[in-house]
Amino acid sequence: MTRDELTAMVRGCPFHRFLDLQLDDFDEEQGVVTLSLVAREEFSRSEDQVELHGGVIATLIDIAGDYAVALKTGCGVPTINMSVDYLRLARGAKAIATARIAKCGRSIAVVTIEVCDETGAKVAIGRGTYSSAVRA
Repeated sequence: MTRDELTAMVRGCPFHRFLDLQLDDFDEEQGVVTLSLVAREEFSRSEDQVELHGGVIATLIDIAGDYAVALKTGCGVPTINMSVDYLRLARGAKAIATARIAKCGRSIAVVTIEVCDETGAKVAIGRGTYSSAVRA
């Protein structure tokens, strides 16, 4: 899959465009995708300063995991299950999610996802299970 193809997949979803997700990096062979989003006031849990709401972080985790699997399947895939461990508040102007496939079988894929803020501080760790049975 090329960068243009993966970018088109990400930008092809109205919700992803609303979030203004950016494809920062990917490695198709390793099954790794890095996506980021710029923190906006609408995504904040606080009126006083921009602190990303946990729901936005969970959304970023889910989407990054999905696209890691899409590198192998050629299309977006349904989420079966997901968990998130929040480590600290995400502060600053940007959140970056890196998703790595742990296992991609014929029917199930498992992905680990780390989210860092723009300072490099790890703010959350997620694990997603996706249906990999859907093939392009």
